[in-house]
Amino acid sequence: MADATSHSVPSHVAIIMDGNGRWAAARGLPRVAGHREGAKAVRRAIEAAVNHGVHYLTLFAFSSENWQRPAGEVQDLTFLLKHYLRSELAELDAEGVRLKVIGERERFGPALAQELEEAEHKTANNKRLTLVLALSYGGRAEIVAAARRAIEAGIKSEDLTEQNFANFLFTAEVPDPDLVIRTSGEQRISNFLLWQLAYAEIWFTKVLWPDFCGRDFASALEEYAGRERRFGARPV
Repeated sequence: MADATSHSVPSHVAIIMDGNGRWAAARGLPRVAGHREGAKAVRRAIEAAVNHGVHYLTLFAFSSENWQRPAGEVQDLTFLLKHYLRSELAELDAEGVRLKVIGERERFGPALAQELEEAEHKTANNKRLTLVLALSYGGRAEIVAAARRAIEAGIKSEDLTEQNFANFLFTAEVPDPDLVIRTSGEQRISNFLLWQLAYAEIWFTKVLWPDFCGRDFASALEEYAGRERRFGARPV
């Protein structure tokens, strides 16, 4: 068990980006307008993470449940993903950002799945920040898939531990998040990184994702710095 400790800067920040639709509705705009503004907030979050020395940033960009949305909205989200990938990849690479995708990318079709794989390969040697995009991702599905991979690998039940089970998760090479941010005022984790968030600190804000900026990121880190992470131990 880890010792109780406090760290000023989290190594890994994960964000549940929520509120695009409400942002658009409040302005009488179509939902896609909120998603477009949300893409701009992604850039601000990446810049803030780099500026504060965060090593890993995971963004919940498209959940497995999002496939249940109207076909038009799913098309808009997929288009924005393609556009973001093509327009931002060169800059991300130049800034030393490594891209990693978790989730069922194949559900986006072979062409986009191939583009995502090529983007990962192109940025694989970058060290400044690892940007993890959770796409067509669900925490329960990830755990089930990891269990299947463990079985297929021949792991005996008596040999299965939390440590070696984690090696079969999508995030096997990524440390667990230290801090989770959720925007829009909702206070739930929505099937996001269920295994990995066991001891993460959670920070909720009423700011809608399209309005999220560097000041909000800094506020989350300031709150995190004042917390004592005990990992189940008694307070010091």
